Amino acid sequence: MKLNPRELEDISVITLQHYNAHAEQFLEGTRDHDVSQNIAALLRHIDAEPPFAILDFGCGPGRDLKVFSALGHRAVGLDGAERFVAMARAETGCDVWQQDFLRLDLPHAQFDGIFANAALFHVPSQDLPRVLRQLYSTLKPGGVLFSSNPRGANQEGWSLGRYGAYHDLEAWRRYMADAGFVELEHYYRPAGLPREQQPWLASVWRKPYR
Repeated sequence: MKLNPRELEDISVITLQHYNAHAEQFLEGTRDHDVSQNIAALLRHIDAEPPFAILDFGCGPGRDLKVFSALGHRAVGLDGAERFVAMARAETGCDVWQQDFLRLDLPHAQFDGIFANAALFHVPSQDLPRVLRQLYSTLKPGGVLFSSNPRGANQEGWSLGRYGAYHDLEAWRRYMADAGFVELEHYYRPAGLPREQQPWLASVWRKPYR
């Protein structure tokens, strides 16, 4: 089913309203989440001289943005929720851009890496190819994109006030390859559990050097 422009607008507005309304709860609920495995997966594949220019796409209140900055990298945050942007700026002192995922305005060839942790699943599947091409464009040649999304059977819709699209590995590979990315690795999270207890699909991708 193809979403019309009004439906896409509602997806953005309602999802962002949810995050703005629950910003404090989200901050407290995710403060202690350990995503060091994901951060390491991005950083080890970046083939550039540090410090790296990193875009934390969907940075939320700034937890991971703060880590990248503390490691000495030039980190920029991006989020659509006004309250998250204010929190991230106050918490990190980093530049944080307020942009709706469906209305991105990104500079060309700016970043060595993009960290999209629990973010891209909010993009409706019909707009995902365009959004991925925009992320591809904002990476430097050879740049790396990390993504982690709740996996599923390629269904999408509303859940708890937020819109989400839940892809399996095969579908996600098609989207990424069609956007021009080359797969570097993928894994499921949390580590060390049976697959049925690993709801997160993490993957790392490179923009070709030429």
